[in-house]
Amino acid sequence: MGIVLSASALAQTASEIAPTGSLRAVINLGNPILARKDAQGAPVGVSVDLAQALAAQLKLPLTLIPVESAGKSVELVTQEKADVGFFAIDPVRGQGIAFTSAYVQIEGSYLVRQDSPLKSNDEVDRSAHRVVVGKGSAYDLFLTRELKQAQLVRAPTSPEVVSFFMAGTYDVAAGVKQQLEFDARSTPGVRLLPGRFMVIDQAMGLPKTRSTAAHQLLSQFVSDMKASGFVAAALKRHNIEGAVVAP
Repeated sequence: MGIVLSASALAQTASEIAPTGSLRAVINLGNPILARKDAQGAPVGVSVDLAQALAAQLKLPLTLIPVESAGKSVELVTQEKADVGFFAIDPVRGQGIAFTSAYVQIEGSYLVRQDSPLKSNDEVDRSAHRVVVGKGSAYDLFLTRELKQAQLVRAPTSPEVVSFFMAGTYDVAAGVKQQLEFDARSTPGVRLLPGRFMVIDQAMGLPKTRSTAAHQLLSQFVSDMKASGFVAAALKRHNIEGAVVAP
């Protein structure tokens, strides 16, 4: 399964993926489906497991770079301060990042106050409505393109969306369905609108400036991790609900 490389070819490609000699993987703690902190404060999750598996395959030491937002992940990889990251596939981010195929799919949902007149997702895009999103998140990028009338208001990060929403006179909060469900359990007087407004394809990516061989190896790695059951097992091990292995 996958690309079979000689030891010398693997070493060469590894050096093209990670030119510093250590695989620098940026981990976005702002997406709890992919990563979070354990009791000791260390990053754990599906993305961490994949980073560890890739470093092992490349026979390189691993350096994890935890950040709190997707925007920071994009910045570090685009500026080549990290070698790989874990992102929602988006054409804006694709200007500086070469993506693999998706490894998981995640749902995006809307949250409103209990007394809101809004009942469905298609009622959100109205000129009177202000929608809170995490700055630079996949939802920010998607809704920037898709909402024609509602006004977007950007919270500093995705995990802060609900607290930001509750602190102001806003109409809707948008984000990862599981994050919103989690926040709703500890926030009185809110509810999620039924269904989803988008499905997010989560992929790995590396700087577009890296070689074709580097991109091909990372793409094959993701395909192998899906086909082998590694991704499904990681989702189960970390008790992740609502995300599925991408087709």
